[in-house]
Amino acid sequence: MKICIACGMPMKEPVDFAMGDPEKDYCVHCARPDGTMQSYEEKLSSFTAFIIRTQGLDKQVADAAARNMMDRLPAWKTGN
Repeated sequence: MKICIACGMPMKEPVDFAMGDPEKDYCVHCARPDGTMQSYEEKLSSFTAFIIRTQGLDKQVADAAARNMMDRLPAWKTGN
């Protein structure tokens, strides 16, 4: 089982991977429609919205939580 390098989601089935390609290191939720990986800013925006929707946090707190989680993931280790 692979873990998405951009959000940490476990990827078990082909549908979990970007473009259904198990060779990709990122998931379907971190891919743009053309299959390329979203930028840090794109992922931060969608991850913040996800946290707001699922945990009910306000935008500032959700943004800080998303940044904290993302900064620990391999895709974003180079610093942003």
